Amino acid sequence: MATTYPIHSSSAVPASETEVVQSSYTLLKYAYGLVPIIAGADKFTNLIVNWEEYLNPMIPQILHVAPHPFMLVVGVIEIIAGLLVFAKPRIGGFIVMAWLLGIALQLVIWGRHFDVAIRDTVMALGALTMARLAPFARMTDDMSTPDRRVT
Repeated sequence: MATTYPIHSSSAVPASETEVVQSSYTLLKYAYGLVPIIAGADKFTNLIVNWEEYLNPMIPQILHVAPHPFMLVVGVIEIIAGLLVFAKPRIGGFIVMAWLLGIALQLVIWGRHFDVAIRDTVMALGALTMARLAPFARMTDDMSTPDRRVT
């Protein structure tokens, strides 16, 4: 029988389920914390994209507000959501999930940008996963502290 060796240390089998939970959770937490903050800040500059192109025109009409000020408010909400992910990951994850599903829904109702609607729906599933992992990741942190270790 042939013996195989990992080419790179990152392809080695993780030490434990705890390590997998913790590393997956940490990766998702940074992604779902930073992306809303960056996207929210870009609502003020439009360096990444002109965000108003993705806004269903019915929304500003219903709310009696111009698209640009509306998108500025959206930016503030997204920044707060990203910060909440870092401060309270479980709650923040559920909020980011709902926000992404709301964006996807408004695009589907509008009948445009279905690719973005699909992407945001998949991203919402990632936010849900992060929120669901949060209690387990905290539990692994508590168990790794010597004075709190469960024996």
